[in-house]
Amino acid sequence: MTVESPSATATALAHGRLIPVTVHFDDLDALGMLHNARYPLLVERAWTELWQEHGVRFDGDWASAGDACNVVKELLISYEAPVTRPGTYAVDLWLDRLGTTGLTYGFRLCSADGSTTYATGTRVLVRLDAQTLRPAPWSEDFRAAGRALLRSER
Repeated sequence: MTVESPSATATALAHGRLIPVTVHFDDLDALGMLHNARYPLLVERAWTELWQEHGVRFDGDWASAGDACNVVKELLISYEAPVTRPGTYAVDLWLDRLGTTGLTYGFRLCSADGSTTYATGTRVLVRLDAQTLRPAPWSEDFRAAGRALLRSER
């Protein structure tokens, strides 16, 4: 079996960016469904991959983390249908809002081709200054990459 890297198969959609993710057998709960706590984890992994394509990454040093120094302020998720087997799925990602120090992104955990939705949600992030842990502005490079993901500009 050939497994392509997620970035090699990422797809641009009219409503977001589709990033492949893998559900493993041990992600399933005792009922054979994807555990509710795994949905946000899959979304986090997809966002991490997307931002790493733009040079945003955390390598263990908060002082040099730049835009990767951020925290979650809010997470909302709605479970639409159960994921009942391991395999390749996707996370559809977009930005609903890009502020000076915060952003709101939307997501959808879906089938690999994007045709079936399993969960939808939003997450609010706040960029922090690593020294003060107070809100800090996103860099211009980050904002430029983010503008391309804004739903309103599609």
